[in-house]
Amino acid sequence: MTEERQAKVAVLGGGPGGYTAAFRAADLGYTVCLIEEGGRLGGSCLNVGCIPSKTLLHAAAVIEEAREAQHFGIRFAAPEIDVATLRLHKDGIVNQLGNGLDSLCKARKIMRMPGHGCFVDPHTLLISGQEGTTRLRFDQAVIATGSHPIVLPGTPEDPRIWDSTAALALTSMPQRLLIIGAGIIGLEMAQVYHALGSEITVVELQSQIIAPADRDLVQPLFLKLKKQYPIHTETRVEQMTPLSAGIEVRFAGKSSGCELFDTVLIAVGRRPNTAGLGLEEIGISLDAAGFIPVDQRLQTALPHVYAVGDVVGEPMLAHKATHQGKVAAEVIAGQPTRFTPKAIASVAYTSPEVAWVGLTEKTAQDQGIAYQKGKFPWGASGRALSSGASAGVTKALFDPETGVLLGAGICGANAGELIHEAALALELGATAAQIGTTIHAHPTLAETFAFAAEMVTGSITDLLPSKTPKH
Repeated sequence: MTEERQAKVAVLGGGPGGYTAAFRAADLGYTVCLIEEGGRLGGSCLNVGCIPSKTLLHAAAVIEEAREAQHFGIRFAAPEIDVATLRLHKDGIVNQLGNGLDSLCKARKIMRMPGHGCFVDPHTLLISGQEGTTRLRFDQAVIATGSHPIVLPGTPEDPRIWDSTAALALTSMPQRLLIIGAGIIGLEMAQVYHALGSEITVVELQSQIIAPADRDLVQPLFLKLKKQYPIHTETRVEQMTPLSAGIEVRFAGKSSGCELFDTVLIAVGRRPNTAGLGLEEIGISLDAAGFIPVDQRLQTALPHVYAVGDVVGEPMLAHKATHQGKVAAEVIAGQPTRFTPKAIASVAYTSPEVAWVGLTEKTAQDQGIAYQKGKFPWGASGRALSSGASAGVTKALFDPETGVLLGAGICGANAGELIHEAALALELGATAAQIGTTIHAHPTLAETFAFAAEMVTGSITDLLPSKTPKH
């Protein structure tokens, strides 16, 4: 028997974009139904992504920091790693945050429906769950179903071949771990498992690690990592063969050969979760990349159906989804809100961290966009030197005519925190002169952003200025 229910707003997916849209819509006075196939709120980010990975990365950073303290004359005994306790700690943080979302959802009196939702007509969702099916009638809907890890064609089914979800489960500690993909996820997992004792090998099809970022920005990270484990760029995996002794992997390209690994992690990107939603039933088509097209109001081809987060395109980031969720709910409420960010920051929580926002130098060169570059090496930063973080760099790109900031990138300790000054400067249209004359506390890593701006204006004193100062 099918149950019938109604809601003003139906939200399909309980990840960062979905629960934010649901919470905001409820706060704006709407009756909301939140449908989540996995049952738990938080989506991939909370349950099998951002939060568990950062918990493990913090543990890895503690191990690395203790090891590097010997350069300051401080020596610790080799750490004793209790993987079971670390896993429980990670799971405890995930549960704590998940329970918090449950409480917020309940306090807002949002109708929760676990199960898979599928559109059967423009105003009806059929929700299939363990307790039966429900037909939900709605006035407005928000699609926020997220994404899933890409599986390489021809990948054999074997529990020793992981995706990011399996890697974060921390159920086993392989001695020899191959990571396919030197993007953000792959390198973060490499850092975790290297710190915990695994022998790491990384294979990347592109010519550099973290391909979207500028090469000079990731260079400090690359120089450090290649001393720890091999990174094979411009190399592809041709075949994986499960054997009793491990997974035999054949490479081709810049590096070739055949090696045996205990475990293989595939981290080559994600695909949007758009299959099985019944989109064709309501006249919503996907674009060439498989994403749902939306306008600045996050509306699909049907004005009363919205889409946010990973399903609408790159970048597939939780903070983008969260912001879009708020915009969608506010548009539903009739507010003049639009999703028109000038830039969205990206962060690799490696050691050192890599973060960038806005125009990259490679994009500027490819598109013929004129720019002036200010670049400040952390080897000239008192704060970086005193904290053992001199292998870093801050750079910023400015419009040569107006001096307005176009983009920025940071490689170094806490780059993921530091990048937000650049993000705010971008949104506000700040110039190199304004950034450079904003007094930054000394000694800090944050002042390297001001120094990068001063490299362009010619007012830098911590390094030699350019021969022809720019204004």
